[in-house]
Amino acid sequence: MGAAPLPKIAIVATPLSSASVVYGMYELFRSAGRDWDWLVHGRVGEPLLDPVIVAARPGVVIGCNELPIRIDMAMADCPAPDVVCVPESVLVPHEQEVKEFNVEVQWLRQCHARGALITSACSGAMLLAQAGLLDGHEVTTHWAYCDAMRRRHPAVRVQPQRALIATGEGHRLVMAGGGSSWMDLGLYIIARCVGVEAAMQVARVVLIDWHDIGQQPFARVARAVQLEDAVIGRCQNWLADHYADPAPVAAMIEQSGLPQRSFQRRFKAATGMGPLEYVHTLRIEEAKHLLETGALPLAAVAQEVGYEDPAYFSRLFRRQVNISAGQYRRRFGGMRAALTAHDPIGLAAVPGIRAPTRVAATA
Repeated sequence: MGAAPLPKIAIVATPLSSASVVYGMYELFRSAGRDWDWLVHGRVGEPLLDPVIVAARPGVVIGCNELPIRIDMAMADCPAPDVVCVPESVLVPHEQEVKEFNVEVQWLRQCHARGALITSACSGAMLLAQAGLLDGHEVTTHWAYCDAMRRRHPAVRVQPQRALIATGEGHRLVMAGGGSSWMDLGLYIIARCVGVEAAMQVARVVLIDWHDIGQQPFARVARAVQLEDAVIGRCQNWLADHYADPAPVAAMIEQSGLPQRSFQRRFKAATGMGPLEYVHTLRIEEAKHLLETGALPLAAVAQEVGYEDPAYFSRLFRRQVNISAGQYRRRFGGMRAALTAHDPIGLAAVPGIRAPTRVAATA
């Protein structure tokens, strides 16, 4: 009797895919069972997984960074995979749905119906949602795409603080949130297909740091978008410079000339957040920048962004970012300091290197 076939993992490539992630996933799965024995025992181990790169058509796909991705087989020719991985899709978050992926969408539906584990990394969840697989489920995607996911697919429940979600019947829908969390996804798939120890061996070989804190510490508010509601747009512009004022929501309501309930409803329809939630988000983003770039005591940071009670600020920061303000400073302040120390041409001072913390909407 021959050996059982290895679990087949189909990695989907499209023109919106990054070659580095597609090939990175391929290498991660190919290394399972192979590299640990080679490094520790001096002999190449037996592979545990059978990854293939698939696309709508055979040949070569030119990815989003203009690098070619060699396709192993067309989707129509791929034997039923055990796992499907959809890497990121480099869409502009605020543009309309991409329509040219009918082949991929139909194939994802077929694979799911046949019992495959359907997974996505980063913004690849947008393709799963376009296939209708995520309706009614909790989902995660890259933080910059959470609003687009809510807007385009109102039947899904977006959880931006989660780095990895497994949901659906038999937990056969799995999503990893941020850009580099495709490595978390890869480890999860290895653990699920062949065992935790195999996944741990790969993590030790590749030196993967699991993103157990989620993706919120890395998030920046991404709302500098064209608003159809000119009144709310003016209020949003004003708030970008006055979020630390004592009562910014009341001030916006007064400026708008709208009744309070109408303002609340229109603000949420335009921005995806209630006014107070939006104020807190702007304040926390500015606090992140202060923690990264300076040495102000936490109480002073709280006051600088509009909170008189440092304890309230600390609780809110932890709830929104998933780590404490002190942990954030140590993690990202140290990273910024290290980069600045090795920045002979002054990149840190170049506009656009750091994402803006203040948000202005054009009405």
